Amino acid sequence: GQVIGELPEQVPYQEWLHSDYMETKSCQACHMPAVDGQVAITGVLGKPREGFSRHTFVGGNFFMQRLLNKFRSELSVVPLPQELDAAANRTVAHLQSEAAKITIDKIETRAGRLETDVTVENLGGHKLPTAYPSRRVWLHVVVKDRNGRVVFESGAVNPQGQIQGNDNDADPNRFEPHYTEITSADQVQIYESVMAGQDGKLTTALLTAVRYVKDNRLLPKGFDKRTAGADIAVHGGAADDPDFTAGGDKIRYSVAIGDAPGPFQLEAELWYQPIAYRWAENLRQYDNEEARRFNRYYDSMPSASAVMLVRASAAK
Repeated sequence: GQVIGELPEQVPYQEWLHSDYMETKSCQACHMPAVDGQVAITGVLGKPREGFSRHTFVGGNFFMQRLLNKFRSELSVVPLPQELDAAANRTVAHLQSEAAKITIDKIETRAGRLETDVTVENLGGHKLPTAYPSRRVWLHVVVKDRNGRVVFESGAVNPQGQIQGNDNDADPNRFEPHYTEITSADQVQIYESVMAGQDGKLTTALLTAVRYVKDNRLLPKGFDKRTAGADIAVHGGAADDPDFTAGGDKIRYSVAIGDAPGPFQLEAELWYQPIAYRWAENLRQYDNEEARRFNRYYDSMPSASAVMLVRASAAK
């Protein structure tokens, strides 16, 4: 019953207030798209009027929409299968068109290494990802030689929903830091928030967490991390990274290619997972029906837990 600390769980509105979008674009502009022309606002004797929006309320958790649909009988879900399927597809389409952009700067090869800068731009009016802290986005980068052979790969997601090379997916007591440069395949740039309890141990339990040890979620345009309040602050290495700024992040990739034959093809993808593998896995320690049920659901569809948001490619 004692207060052990405070933790801002979901603050997308406060993030928006600290961005340029406060003056240029409302929350409704993205999540409740305007209807062109006049529409009747009631089904009976409705007078056509202008200036209305669709009540679609597109968010970011396509995985739960699909989970609810798959286990609809067990969970007594009311919406029709095609309705939940359409909602999940709308969510993915919104994320893939409105969330982010990737660009690859000039690729250089020298002394057996390939070097380039990958820039990720946040197109939204809040952090990417925002809200519930189980969400994460990350970079999946692949380099192939002239014969199509993979000579470097960072950030691949496996069928269990784990990010290969991510310390936190392999060990609940460790996490992947924010990187300014990636030099090996076991380093992955993951944009996420990581919580710790009063004892300093990492946790995904909201009632245990008292602080963030990492929060490098991509910032919206106009967001000044130096003046951000405690509830929306940047934590960890990103706070001191000069390339992690309002609107996105630029990260250097310097990877070994040895004597592999060029030209080389580089592919960079930004992936998103609304419920990270570690958040689901940590539920296994709880001996109750709700946790066991959710893990059973998650285990039946982990390959559907993530989606690619955007992709870019370049050759050298």
